[in-house]
Amino acid sequence: MVFAQQVKHARVNRTYRGQNVMTLSVAIAGAGIAGLAAAAFLARRGHRVEIFDKSPAPAPVGSGLILQPVGLTVLDQLGCLPAIMDHGARIDRLFGRVMPSNRIVLDVRYGAPGTGKHGIAVHRDTLFRALLASAEVQGVSITHDRTIAAAVNGKGGQWLEMVDGKRHGPFDLVLDCLGSRSVLSTGRGRELTYGALWASLDWPDSGFNGNTLEQRYEYASCMAGVLPIGQPAGRDTRQTAFFWSLKQDDYDLWYRSPLDQWKEAVLRVWPQAIAFVDQITAHDDLVMARYRHRTLGNPVSGRIVHMGDSFHATSPQLGQGANMALLDALAVDTALAAQPDLDTALGEYARMRALHVHLYQLISLVFTPFYQSDSRIVAALRDHLLSPVSRLAPVQWMLGGMVAGELGSPLGALRTRPLEMFRQAK
Repeated sequence: MVFAQQVKHARVNRTYRGQNVMTLSVAIAGAGIAGLAAAAFLARRGHRVEIFDKSPAPAPVGSGLILQPVGLTVLDQLGCLPAIMDHGARIDRLFGRVMPSNRIVLDVRYGAPGTGKHGIAVHRDTLFRALLASAEVQGVSITHDRTIAAAVNGKGGQWLEMVDGKRHGPFDLVLDCLGSRSVLSTGRGRELTYGALWASLDWPDSGFNGNTLEQRYEYASCMAGVLPIGQPAGRDTRQTAFFWSLKQDDYDLWYRSPLDQWKEAVLRVWPQAIAFVDQITAHDDLVMARYRHRTLGNPVSGRIVHMGDSFHATSPQLGQGANMALLDALAVDTALAAQPDLDTALGEYARMRALHVHLYQLISLVFTPFYQSDSRIVAALRDHLLSPVSRLAPVQWMLGGMVAGELGSPLGALRTRPLEMFRQAK
């Protein structure tokens, strides 16, 4: 109820730019970040929107994430920012040490002191609730218990075919928001060697900075991380997202092994993490996240538009996944409002997102092995070459912009100004 009240209040008190010239029937496959955001944007524009999701009821998947300045700008457009700021944790710094030398190998701030740039870390449930409330305020319909098998071009437009053979449609447009393993998306990409174990835990009283994403490494093959994520709705205390890198192929062995064996490995890398490790009493307290890397050359396939991980899946090392999905949603809305016909609008969507998506996919591909790989050589390069270079002022400025999601000027491509609090800081 709190989320709906905040979003509704924001909706009433903001103006919306642009004038739509098309009224479309839109099917959205998947009620994730991209799907809910796109639904709220398009329904507010006057399009007829229906979401189809395989879950039996609205529910988020995953633990914590950082909403960067670009993502926060999109959430402000949706009226979701008050809820995010109320329930999230401000993040000013990303910091990491390699053990046992204790050498600093990651130290990135969003900007110089006084600039005001920052991220907000939240539990996925917080973001999900805010986006769901925004979509519901606009009257978006969500059909649950529907597992999509294909999109079929038939009489009157596009039809969604379910695994049970039932069809829904016709629709003028289908937005594919089914994620990195979408059945509607071509190009499977490749599975990444490393995934991560995640848990949402209580924040300790002392020992950790509540505005910093902090990590510890052993070479590049072991990584533990602590991300403060604020106080999700329904929780009595502040929370943290705790994560530990693990090879995807090693999960079954890890699950069968004694939990104390894993705890000893974590504490060897980061003894202070006992404040979190002690809260974990069973293997099922941790969820395995699996990652893959792929980028579609063209996010538009006829009348199907690929968004979020269906368009660009990668490692979460740069913390950009949710933010890029939000930008995709804004881009679809902006393109449909600005162009006189559907074909031109879809081409405009692809153009708007091309530079930013391909730039960050490339950076992620290059960046990830320095923090998740078996290579001792790569780890040594990180520790003895990249780490000292990263402390130079111009490099710090570039890294701050990279983390903020601003490289490639994604908001400029969408003709959207940054949030006022970030503009004032310039």
